[in-house]
Amino acid sequence: MQSCADAGSSLPDGAALPGQTVLQGSVTTDGAPVSGAYVRLLDAGDEFVAEVVTPDTGDFRFFVAPGAWTLSALHRSGKARTTLQIDQPGTVDAALSLA
Repeated sequence: MQSCADAGSSLPDGAALPGQTVLQGSVTTDGAPVSGAYVRLLDAGDEFVAEVVTPDTGDFRFFVAPGAWTLSALHRSGKARTTLQIDQPGTVDAALSLA
């Protein structure tokens, strides 16, 4: 399985990613983006795969294979966690709201 992480940069408009799965989203608290949050990508066995630190926009992005994934965010103001089942290539949006 291959994955890589990307934070703070954006794909060019119209970028073709045939066969790729992009798991992306943002970390927020009270609706505002969180800078400096550590977002971890964990596989179906809850094993660490990758980590990014969010920029001022709170955005994160991982390139993953279809399957079960967990996103975990940690920041001094709180934490968040969500699990997703991705069944096919494409873009999957996920929001992490710190509590």
